[in-house]
Amino acid sequence: MEREPNLQKVATALVASGKGILAADESFGTITKRFQAIGIESTDTSRRDYRETLMSSPGLGQHISGVILFDETLRQKTADGTPIPELLKKQGIAPGIKVDKGAKPLAFFSDEKITEGLDGLRDRFAEYKALGATFAKWRAVIRIGPKIPTSFCMKANAHALARYAALAQEAGLVPIVEPEVLMDGDHTIERCEEVTERVIGQVFRELSKHRIQLEGMLLKPNMIVPGKDCPTQASVQQVAEATLRCLKRTVPPAVPGIVFLSGGQSDVLATQHLNALNRLGPLPWQLSFSYGRALQDAALKSWSGKKENVAAAQKALSHRAQANGLARSGKYEDAMK
Repeated sequence: MEREPNLQKVATALVASGKGILAADESFGTITKRFQAIGIESTDTSRRDYRETLMSSPGLGQHISGVILFDETLRQKTADGTPIPELLKKQGIAPGIKVDKGAKPLAFFSDEKITEGLDGLRDRFAEYKALGATFAKWRAVIRIGPKIPTSFCMKANAHALARYAALAQEAGLVPIVEPEVLMDGDHTIERCEEVTERVIGQVFRELSKHRIQLEGMLLKPNMIVPGKDCPTQASVQQVAEATLRCLKRTVPPAVPGIVFLSGGQSDVLATQHLNALNRLGPLPWQLSFSYGRALQDAALKSWSGKKENVAAAQKALSHRAQANGLARSGKYEDAMK
């Protein structure tokens, strides 16, 4: 089948050595909560100012290959009138777009969710590409509990991820496929590994059925960690070993890269885990990052909505980006935190 030849080139560039992805695709509700926590009103202007602060950080392209944007941000312009996608491209950073419309309750399946947003997605992809996007992201949410996840929930979400990925590649955009097994709960690291292996395995079975070009996509999974309420937490090395074991069992080597989500980990811990993983090589794929809070938290607190804090916020972001860039090759040291 004929495929857009640029897909593999873009996917490979997103996981270039020393680089990873900044997830800045928070929905209106999520960004409002984060702004409220530091006493900032969420408006179109304040959201634009904050994201412009992040994306205009000097030298950001040294360690950030792409930025996942929210629909609003992809359409916005900076204070001087530059479209946000153009601001990124000037730094050698690829603009991406979150296209799902959120996880909603799965009818008749208590405590389980299905991600919506497939209706009209083909037309939205055409518009997003015209606005400058080169890749996309869709997130599925899988929760661990006493009787969940069910096989139906996993299959339904995997099917939706594959339909999204097919539409993305048809439009010439690289799909980032994100099946997130949540940290919420008191489950053990062994239970997380068991569920994640089943989820990722189901995802790749659906991707195969939908004829996805594996070389032109990226996987964005959780790391294998115990539930945040589990009385026995795992060491950094245990997390790295369990995560790599799971990935080797489920992810085809044709996939160019795996870009982990931080999933509620602290910024330092997310970096430590990525660093430990990359010390376990050689690996069949690039192991990189697609972090949101783990890159942004320090920057957001430093900024606090004040123009005079822009430089401090950019410095905080650059520091976290550099740390994770070093973790890409297992060269991060705790003294750098």
